[in-house]
This record gives sequence, C-alpha cells and structure tokens, in this order.
Amino acid sequence: MAKRMLVAALMSGTLLAGCAAKREAAPEAATDIIVTATRQQPSDGIVYNAPPAPPPPPAAAPMLANKAVSDGRYIQVPSVIVPTDPGRERYDGKDVSPVHLTRAEPVSTFSIDVDTGAYANARRFLTQGQLPPKDAVRTEELINYFRYDYPLPEKREAPFSVTTDMAVTPWNAETRLLRVGLRGYDLPRASRPPANLVFLVDVSGSMQDPDKLPLVKTALMGLAEELKAQDRVSIVVYAGAAGLVLPPTNDKGLIRAALDQLQAGGSTAGGAGLQLAYEVARQSFIKDGVNRILLATDGDFNVGVSDTKALLEMVEKQRDSGITLTTLGFGEGNYNEAMMEQIADHGNGNYAYIDSALEARKVLAEQMSSTLFTIAGDVKIQVEFNPAAVSQYRLVGYENRALREEDFNNDKVDAGEIGAGHQVTAIYEIVPAGAKGWIGPRRYEEAPVAPGPAGSELAFVKLRYKLPGEKTSRLIERPVPKGLIANAASPRGDMAFAVAVAAYGQKLRGDPMLANYSWQQVSALAGDPRDFSRAEFVKLVSLAGSLSRP
Repeated sequence: MAKRMLVAALMSGTLLAGCAAKREAAPEAATDIIVTATRQQPSDGIVYNAPPAPPPPPAAAPMLANKAVSDGRYIQVPSVIVPTDPGRERYDGKDVSPVHLTRAEPVSTFSIDVDTGAYANARRFLTQGQLPPKDAVRTEELINYFRYDYPLPEKREAPFSVTTDMAVTPWNAETRLLRVGLRGYDLPRASRPPANLVFLVDVSGSMQDPDKLPLVKTALMGLAEELKAQDRVSIVVYAGAAGLVLPPTNDKGLIRAALDQLQAGGSTAGGAGLQLAYEVARQSFIKDGVNRILLATDGDFNVGVSDTKALLEMVEKQRDSGITLTTLGFGEGNYNEAMMEQIADHGNGNYAYIDSALEARKVLAEQMSSTLFTIAGDVKIQVEFNPAAVSQYRLVGYENRALREEDFNNDKVDAGEIGAGHQVTAIYEIVPAGAKGWIGPRRYEEAPVAPGPAGSELAFVKLRYKLPGEKTSRLIERPVPKGLIANAASPRGDMAFAVAVAAYGQKLRGDPMLANYSWQQVSALAGDPRDFSRAEFVKLVSLAGSLSRP
C-alpha cells in the first residue's frame, strides 16, 4: 500500500529486531509474552521473552472487487460488485422503540450513546450495492455521526450545554419532533491529561484482508502521530496466543516500526489478548490521566474466552479500576459487530467501525480528544411528558440504551460517557394533546388532565452525570415550554438535517411509522450539504433509494 510505503520511508531508522510472531499455540499458552528488541526496555516488572523466528509473511490478498473508494469528494462504487454475505456477520438488533401513552408511561429514561459505528458500517453495505441488515442499523448512531449547532457550555461544573427545539414532523402532519441536544466543552490540546494507551491488535488469519490489518496499521499510525511527549503507547497482539510487541514508549519511530511489522496468521485468542492488554495497562497506569485500551479487530474471537457474556464480565471488572476500552471494528464477512459494540459500552469506552483511511483519520486523529478524554460519566437522560400537552410519544433510536425509571437516580447503574467536544442528540416524535395519534382512543379512557401548576410545560428534561473521579452524580433540570408546539414550523437548517438522518435510519430499519415518506424526500430535507460528510450522506440516501426499488 502506498500509505504503508510512505510511513516506512519516514521512519527514523530504528528497527525492531523481531515482530509479533503468529504462533499456533493452545489457549492456555495465551499468557506467553512476545516482545521485540527496542532501544531501551523500561524496568516495569514485565518479564520479556525473546520471540521465535517469525513465519514467512502471507501472500498479499488481492483487492476485493466490492471495495468502494473515495477521492475526498465522491464515493466511487465499482461497476463489478461482490456483495458481503451478511448471514455470516453477527448483529444484536433490537425492535424499533414502541409508542407510549403518556397517561400510562409519562417518563422516558435512557443512557446517552456517542458510538458512531453503525453509520460507517451501513455505508459499507450501501457502497457495495446492497442494503444493510436491519439489525445493523442503530438510528441514534447515524444521527450522532454528525455535528450540530449546539452552544458551548458556560462552565465546566456543568460540562455540557442542553438544547431543546421542535419542528413539525415531515412525514406526519399530526405529530411534532422534539430534539434534545447536548454539547460537551472542548478540551484544548495543551491542557489535556497524559494518555497511557494500549493498542490491542488482532493479527489472526482472518485479519489479512486489505480492509483489516493494513487499515488497522494506517489508523493506529495516524493516532500515534497525534501523541504528545507526555503520552505513552504499548502494543499487544493476539492470534493463537497473546504477546507484547512494544512496551510503553512515546517514541513515534518505534511505534510506527512495530505496527509496520505486524502480519496476520493463526486463530483468534481474543480473550487472552484482552487479559494481557489490561495487565500491560495496569503496569503503566497514569494517575489522573487517560488509561485506555484500543481493540482493533473484526471481532471473530474463536479461541479461549470467546463468549460475549464472559467477555462483558471481564470488561466490567476492569472498568472500575480506571482502565477503559474502545473497540474499532474492521472488515466484513465474519464481522462480529454485536460483540464489538457491547464490550465498548460495558468498558466505558466507545465503538467505531472503520471502513476507509478517511474514516480512520476522522475517528482517531480529528476526534481523538473526544474519543479519549472523558468530561462526564454515567450520563442519563430522563424526559417526563405532561399528559395535558402530549398524549403519545416515541423515542427515535436508543433501543439498546433504555433504562428503567428507577435507574435514573441510582448512581450504581452504569451509563454512557461524554468526551471533550462530544455531542449527543435525541429526537422524540410526539402527539400533541387532541391530535390524532398512532394509538386510537380507548373505551374507558380517563378524562383529560387539568393543566395544574405545570400547565405551561410540555415536558421536563433531567440529566444525571458524574464528573471524572466523582462517585456521586449531579443533576441538570430543564423545563420544555408548551409554547414550542404552537410555534413549531417545518424543520429548517441544522434541525432539518438531523431529522433527515433520523428518517434515513428509520427507513433502513423498515420503520412503518414513516408511512410513504420517500428517499427523495429524505434527500430534499437534508438540503444543500455544507461539508464533505453531509455531501456524502446525501449520496448515500440516493444510493439507498436506488437499492430499495423493486
């Protein structure tokens, strides 16, 4: 790859004497440590063993005919398309969020989500000429892939701003769309804390495709270039066994060289790799810093601890120690997205799917601060609707983030994290009192509720969060005025684009609530794109429309 050749040319001349040897070892040998020679090994308590001679590198896999490429302006889809077999990929889709009668269930509670993997994964299917599996589409991740015009917070004690606005629903004149937007404060590069990062790289045989290990190298090399002198990086690999390739260092030349030497081969002892990565992270732990593992894999764990439930239990035990986990998904065919998304959530990290070098730069270079540096943890949102103003409602997306009402005040219930500069958007579709709803009137329905003291309110929004290092949550409360209903107009500008993305996700999921709203209408709602990502979105909508025709 040209990118790989360029990186090799830029290296400082420091070479690693060995590489991550791919050994066909039994799972119980997974604690063996493989290490390369470096300029100087730190005295960190880890025992380093010299590796056996590496196997010959596998033949380069040919570029697949189904790869779409981007020249920075347009998505170029090849004329010959070999579609992915989604039946071999694993997803954990949930049913579309149901409609709630406000009188019976006035309170909606959920954990925030800043993952974006579903957007890039859906894009991968579309550019290959097929619609994504419905279970692979999480509408909130599509919405949160983009940035919106939310104001910065005024003070760090309340680390994010809260914005609410409303518009007439484009696909249902009887309903309205309530948007709740959060924006975290930005963390200047000079003031961010030091980072202790462990790159945990899957080098098993399934990773040798061009869209897997070669792209992993490009992604992690890009992140390494963003590191400061105070940061340190370790590299752990796993195939038939797990091994330490590079002990903690801030030498970018060593990091680049170690990544460049990685080769794919063997089975996948992912559980052993995670265990070793946590051990290495603990050995180089930075107090009051960022301590995070970045797992890069296609998720195909098939040796040792491979059960998702067992992996989740392992990750949950580690997160309270201050070591978080981010998962980066790559490739296709045997991709286990269900596991990738879940262990990132339970590891107090985030999940992204990387389908191109452009996406790698977006996730790991441009968004590194928001990805790594948490400004608020266990963030929960609770919206209570006033039955006198809203008769029915539904939350668009967040199906796997729903919480029980009593979980909101329970500080022991884990929830999502917001990083520096992160944004979170939630959209509710509501039925104003007196308007026609999805659920018809009931024979024994109660009489309308009198307005009472809260008669001027449409809803009441509450947010709970913990500042870094704190065990007790803080509370933000915001009333939503009923006047928003009377003043609601057709969505425009930034709101229109957010609604267009919500419609795109719902149509990909086959949500019947959109009735006959067309792909052309979704595209028109998005308006004239103002940047590359939004322009790409409009093209993806058009592509989805063409693929949806009988």
